[in-house]
Amino acid sequence: MARITNFNSLKQLAEEAAMQPQEMAAPLKEKNNKLFIGIPKEITYQENRTPLTPSAIQFLTNNGHEIVIEEGTGVASNFPDIQYAEAGARIGTSKEEIYKADIILKIAPPTENEVELMHANQILISALQVKSVDPVILKKMMQKRIIALAYEFLEDEAGSYPIVRAMSEIAGHASVLIGAEYLGSSHIGKGKLLGGFTGIPPTQVVVIGAGSVGEYATRAAIGLGATVKVFDNELYRLRRLQENVGQKVYTATLHPKILKEALRTCDIAIGALRGKKGLAPVIIPESMVENMKPLSVIIDIAIDHGGVFETSEITTHERPIFRKHNVIHYCVPNITSRVSRTASYALSNIFTPLLMEISEYGRFDDYLKLMVGTRRGVYIYYGQLTSPILAEMFGMKYKELDLLL
Repeated sequence: MARITNFNSLKQLAEEAAMQPQEMAAPLKEKNNKLFIGIPKEITYQENRTPLTPSAIQFLTNNGHEIVIEEGTGVASNFPDIQYAEAGARIGTSKEEIYKADIILKIAPPTENEVELMHANQILISALQVKSVDPVILKKMMQKRIIALAYEFLEDEAGSYPIVRAMSEIAGHASVLIGAEYLGSSHIGKGKLLGGFTGIPPTQVVVIGAGSVGEYATRAAIGLGATVKVFDNELYRLRRLQENVGQKVYTATLHPKILKEALRTCDIAIGALRGKKGLAPVIIPESMVENMKPLSVIIDIAIDHGGVFETSEITTHERPIFRKHNVIHYCVPNITSRVSRTASYALSNIFTPLLMEISEYGRFDDYLKLMVGTRRGVYIYYGQLTSPILAEMFGMKYKELDLLL
């Protein structure tokens, strides 16, 4: 090779080399970083679930993570403090002690008092519940410069929402069992067995909504021997339900005349329809409810978002039902809290691998850069609002999380 003696030639070669693609060293991952996780007791009315079970906490503490859980957190899910202590958690006696942790893991959105206890750079993993966000609390969270993740928006590798789906499955199953309970009670309902018996016509169940909740309500009702009719305005959802259930099910669009006749003859009607903007559309007018059989049962799962039945009114776990037009109405929000132990196991099965993934990275920011599904759940990043939905709701400015990272 000829020697290059001209300075300008050397400069030209250097500039050309700089324009070529260069190999970049991949960032190193620091394995098994210790996490400090705080789990406060839920103070939101009727919230009985807990995010981690004792077995999950044992797994995490065995991997070197520190967990402090407020006393009494798992009592409503039948997980006593002693089980958490034996699993390796430290039992905290005050919320101040819990909120010293680096990561706060809870079910319900934080209250204003809980936000006061938070500190800068803290990571919060909880529900957001977009339709009930308090702008005052949101701004205080931003002032605290925390990172907040809404677990209902977390996506898995398939692009689905694992927590929403898990809770929907449980709610669907539970709705049929609740309907069977009130239908079968001779003191409250008809004293009729769900599913029927040999020589007796099967129970008629109407499911309004063919999403995840409607699908699992249908599965449960069919499994108990009932005849099921499913209504939805989206044909693709009806087709998907047919395929997933694996057998022929009566399906129809929300045609008023057909729906009215189905409700007139049914024993249990389940409202499981959500609108595209989060609020449930009122599909069943009061006139249709008046036409239903005496002591038939309505389970309005969509009451969290306004309700599908015009006659629906919010009830509580303590007083779950009321009668209107001699039809039993069950309209308790957060139906999964009724089966809080099962729901807690389902949540724990999702949160545990999430926390282990976070621990594999030296910095939480590095983890977010690689995990697109987790980024979907971030709505505050070091005090910066990153949710366009919340920004539009409250007339605030937001920044793209990808740019901030």
